[in-house]
Amino acid sequence: MTRLAARLGLELPLLQAGMGAVAGPALCAEVSRAGAGGTLALFKEPPARAARLVREVAAATSRPFGVNVVPEVTGPAACLNQLRAVLPELPRGGFVTTFGLPDADAARAVLGAGHPLVVQVGTPEDADTALGLGAAVLVLQGTEAGGHLLGRLPVDTLLSGVRSRYPHAVLAVAGGIATGRDLADAVARGADGAMAGTLFVPAAESTAHPEFKRWVVEAVAEDTLVTSLFDIGWPHRLHRVLRNPLTDTADRAPATFIATTRVDGREYPVPRYSAAAPGDGTTGRIEEMALYCGRSCTRVTALHPAAATVARVRREYESARRTGPSPPDATTARTSRTEGLHGIQER
Repeated sequence: MTRLAARLGLELPLLQAGMGAVAGPALCAEVSRAGAGGTLALFKEPPARAARLVREVAAATSRPFGVNVVPEVTGPAACLNQLRAVLPELPRGGFVTTFGLPDADAARAVLGAGHPLVVQVGTPEDADTALGLGAAVLVLQGTEAGGHLLGRLPVDTLLSGVRSRYPHAVLAVAGGIATGRDLADAVARGADGAMAGTLFVPAAESTAHPEFKRWVVEAVAEDTLVTSLFDIGWPHRLHRVLRNPLTDTADRAPATFIATTRVDGREYPVPRYSAAAPGDGTTGRIEEMALYCGRSCTRVTALHPAAATVARVRREYESARRTGPSPPDATTARTSRTEGLHGIQER
């Protein structure tokens, strides 16, 4: 058992990322029941609905699970309102993850409610700040990860730097995790576990759009790129997505509505270049939307229930821990050459 598993009460030191339009109650509960860290995405959910979703997960699993908030998108006040609504509903043993740094009020609310605070960061400086806020776990996101990027360093570089500064901190890595071998190798390099997002996009319980799931399964690492295109609703943050008709042209098209998404029975228009990912309630030009996907997609090859995915990762992890870490492979070498000195090349 690693420090991550021990701290959060998990059987497997693996967290499922709290991805908007993907990580609903069904996925969170299923990952939790399988022994990993299921996480419910709150994103922009109104407080009352957020509390209802947490109650739904709590009714479906007796094992630890988390909720994820995104302070830089909601803003500090709305984030705090979300937390005030969901913390009374979060069972004992539940945890809170934040994408990026929370403010002091949010951190105090989580710690005051007796739940571990898990903060995802992308720089050593933000790691310093997160630990100062009382984070029990740091998730170190490298540029291999899908979705919005919190820094410009490959995950191994970030892990090495933070581990040397904080030898006793509980550290998970995010980016490049799709198999039990990936997880075991990360632990061998000094991590206490990992967070995976792309791995769970195609899960049967994921609320991602069916075409989004299929494209992730069919993709390889070179089908992803880092861009700033999908900035409506979440500006000033680079993101890794699958190539699509918008990423493959130099001309920016008009930001007209290209899709509609349904949430709680209401329909919302989605403009071209929106940061919103396509969920199962989305209709329209799915192929032009933000299809967040990490370089680990090369090793995400099937549409399976989440429990089967966690069980497979567990078997591979246990086997890899017995046989020892794998040597650097061609994929690692190719990543280091193509991603540049600071981890990414923006397109």
